[in-house]
Amino acid sequence: QVQLVESGGGLVQAGDSLRLSCAASGNTCSNYVMAWFRQAPGKEREFVAGINRGGDWTYYTDSVKGRFTISRDNAKNTVYLQMNALKPEDTAVYYCATRPSLLVANDAREYDSWGQGTQVTVSS
Repeated sequence: QVQLVESGGGLVQAGDSLRLSCAASGNTCSNYVMAWFRQAPGKEREFVAGINRGGDWTYYTDSVKGRFTISRDNAKNTVYLQMNALKPEDTAVYYCATRPSLLVANDAREYDSWGQGTQVTVSS
C-alpha cells in the first residue's frame, strides 16, 4: 500500500495558477499509475488527469485540456498537477490516487490508494 499526501491547494482568483503536489511513501510510486481526481460539493468524484509509470503518457478530462499538466518525479516519489487559467468551476477537493497497473483509467474504482485531499477554491 502507498500513503499519499497532497499539498498546494488554496484560494485563488479566476485566471490564476496553482501547483498541487502529491508525495508518496510506503512503496515507490514508479510501480503505479498516478492520477488526480476532484470532488465538488454535492457532486461525484471525477477524473482530472492521469500519468503512466514512466511519465511519458498522460490523459486529461476534456474540461482541463490545455490548462492543466500532470507530471511526476519518480526519484522524489512525487506527482504534480500544474493548473493554469483556473476557473470557478475548478473549485473542488483534489485527490491523488494510485493504480497498480500499466494503464491509466478514469474510473475511481480502479484506484486503490488515496490521499486526504487538498482544497482548491477559485473565486470569480
